[in-house]
Amino acid sequence: MLALVTGASSGIGLQYATQLARDYQCDLLLVSNQQKELDEVAKDLAAQYGVKTVPHFADLSLNDAAENLYDWCKQEGYEVDVLINNAGVFFFNKYCETDIKRIELMLQLHVMTVAKMTRLFAADMCARRRGYILNMSSMSAWMAMPGIQTYNASKAFIYNFSKSLWYELKPYNVHITVMAPGAVDTGLFGLAPNLRKLAVALTVSIPPEKLVKRALKKLFKGKREDTPGVINWLSTPLLKHTPDWMLFLAQKKLAPFMK
Repeated sequence: MLALVTGASSGIGLQYATQLARDYQCDLLLVSNQQKELDEVAKDLAAQYGVKTVPHFADLSLNDAAENLYDWCKQEGYEVDVLINNAGVFFFNKYCETDIKRIELMLQLHVMTVAKMTRLFAADMCARRRGYILNMSSMSAWMAMPGIQTYNASKAFIYNFSKSLWYELKPYNVHITVMAPGAVDTGLFGLAPNLRKLAVALTVSIPPEKLVKRALKKLFKGKREDTPGVINWLSTPLLKHTPDWMLFLAQKKLAPFMK
């Protein structure tokens, strides 16, 4: 199988690439906007696991990024069996103090690029009557949290979009899974190191390798969605009904620890 992983040069994307090569013997199309790191990852994974790795530099926040990537795959003769839409960004900031370019970047990357990548590659998968797509959402999709208003709105789109497509694609033997984890132990959220360790110890945060292992198992079993962690799973209904005063208190407490 050939797997295309976005945001593959570091963090969760690197884990997806590593585990797909190591545990599933997938050849890899690795996409990132970090050229040096991407080339190193491709070289290392090929040497370690004996799979074919192709690094492809691309800025997926550009308006035509999905179309360009899809056309490039067609031109090169790459038939994608597994699509991992992982690339993402995060910032914690008051909306009216956030540069419009940053807002545009996040919405383009999380909404338009994910939607177009899924549309383009899923159509080919449906024609072949086989394929797998994994989209990364977040527990924040159910939260009206000040400071991450653009992030959680974009993740809500990914969550509902993916769940709806699960029904549409199933008759074609194309499986789409959406992961909605809580905190993941990477530098993306800008938490201080001591808080990161505490969150992992309390199982509120999950290490990237554990998240990816679980996500790939769910994907290849054809599961529609998953939220890792018992605490996170149990707290999901509560998040939907959290009173406003608690949200503002949480924002106040978290703000000093965010970059």
